[in-house]
Amino acid sequence: QECKIQNSSREYCKIFAAETRAVPDFGAVPEIIPLYLIYRPANNIPYATVEEDLGGPCEQYCVTERDGSLVARGTSEVVLKCCTFQHWVYQWTNGNILVTDMEGVGWKVTNVRIATNLKGYLGLKESCFPSLLEQFAATHQCNHYCAILGLKTLEPVKPKGSKSPSTGRKSTQSS
Repeated sequence: QECKIQNSSREYCKIFAAETRAVPDFGAVPEIIPLYLIYRPANNIPYATVEEDLGGPCEQYCVTERDGSLVARGTSEVVLKCCTFQHWVYQWTNGNILVTDMEGVGWKVTNVRIATNLKGYLGLKESCFPSLLEQFAATHQCNHYCAILGLKTLEPVKPKGSKSPSTGRKSTQSS
């Protein structure tokens, strides 16, 4: 599951990087490094994940706190661009997916998590932290990089997940 989440987020990040290359003066973008699943049949624990050595201690850029709030750690260029990437993914997926936790060394990012209201996304049996989607829309502070990408100011919206056709109808009680 971790591999699917990190590698899917990596694909979004590649698209984001391609779009930012067309924007003058945007500069470097974070790169989510690949996470590989390996099979070790002779080991007591036959499956493990491996990734590139980042060469230093990880810094937290965007994290989910214990109280469930999403927080950016600082105002460095990499943190601001991680926040812009979050905004871009949220907008690009119509409010259905958000890359939440991100940490790394320099521009190399790892340990990403997602929030989604899409049941079955990446094989998840249920939606994953959907309250973070609403919280992000309500609390995200656009920065300089959001502006030069032309991202829209977020307003709390209800994500477009699948709902029962009867949702929203008045229920009638019979006696």
